[in-house]
Amino acid sequence: MTSIPLRDVLSVPDDFFPQGSAQSRDRVGLVSGDPEQPIRRIHAAVDPTLAVIHEARDAGADLIITHHPLLLRGVHSVATTSARGAAVTSLVVGDVALYVAHTNADVAEPGVNTALAAACGLTSTEPLTIEEGRPMGRVGDLDEPVSPADFAARLAQALPSAPAGIRVAGPLDGVVRRVALSGGAGDGLIGAAAAAGADVYVTSDLRHHPALEAREEAATTGGTPFLVDAGHWATESLWLGEMLQRLGESLEAAGHDVVGLETHVSTICTDPWSFTVGARPDLGDPQ
Repeated sequence: MTSIPLRDVLSVPDDFFPQGSAQSRDRVGLVSGDPEQPIRRIHAAVDPTLAVIHEARDAGADLIITHHPLLLRGVHSVATTSARGAAVTSLVVGDVALYVAHTNADVAEPGVNTALAAACGLTSTEPLTIEEGRPMGRVGDLDEPVSPADFAARLAQALPSAPAGIRVAGPLDGVVRRVALSGGAGDGLIGAAAAAGADVYVTSDLRHHPALEAREEAATTGGTPFLVDAGHWATESLWLGEMLQRLGESLEAAGHDVVGLETHVSTICTDPWSFTVGARPDLGDPQ
C-alpha cells in the first residue's frame, strides 16, 4: 500500500499556506506526529474534536489536517481528565499526526475565504482589508442583484447544513449586489465591510452587541450592510475538499506514488449547537 513520509506530505500545505502568513497570535503547523512516519490516509476537518479524532482513527487515518488549532492557548497538562488532554493522548496512542492551517489558510488564494466567496456566488474578489500586512476577508460583486432573502437561500444551498442554520439581519426585500465576507468569527470586520460599500457581510459567530450596533449605524446610512451569520463549521469546511485534491496533485507532480493514498473530509458537524426550537417566522429587519 502506498505510503509517503509525513515530512514530504506536509511540504505541500506548508507551501500552500506558509506558516509565516498566519496572524501573530495563531498556532499553526505540526501539532503531533513524527516527520518520518508513513502516511497512507489523510483526514480533513474544521475542528480536532475527540469525535473527529476517533472517526479518523477508526478509518485508519495517519494524518488529520484541521483548520482550527487544538492548542491555541497554553496548557499545563495533557492528562485525559481534560478534553484537550484526551485529544492529545488519542492522537499519540493512535500514532496519528495532526497538522493545523488556520489564519494562514484564511488568507491563502485559494483558501478558506475564496471557497466561501464562491459559495456566495462571487467569481471575482479582492481583499476586504489588510491586517499585519495580510489580506483579510474578501469583497466582490454578484453578476445580478438579488434580495437578502434570495441571497441567504442560495447561500444555504451552497453550504453544508448545520443545526443553527443561517441568521440574517436585514430586510427580506432589500437589494444585494456587493458582498463582503470573512470565514470564521469576523464581527471585527463589519466596519471594513461598510467602508467597502458592501450590501451584505457574510461571516459567523456574530456577537450580539457588535451586530446590534452595526445595524443601528446602518439605519442612519442607507441600511447596509445587512449581516449574515452562517456558522463556523459551514463557512470554514468548504475549502477542505479542494485542499486535499490539490495536495494529492502536488504530491504526484513531485514524483510520489499517490495511487493508494486515501483522503477523506469529515462530515461531522463540529458546531457546538445540536438543535434549535422556537424560532420566529421571517419578519424582516425591524429597522
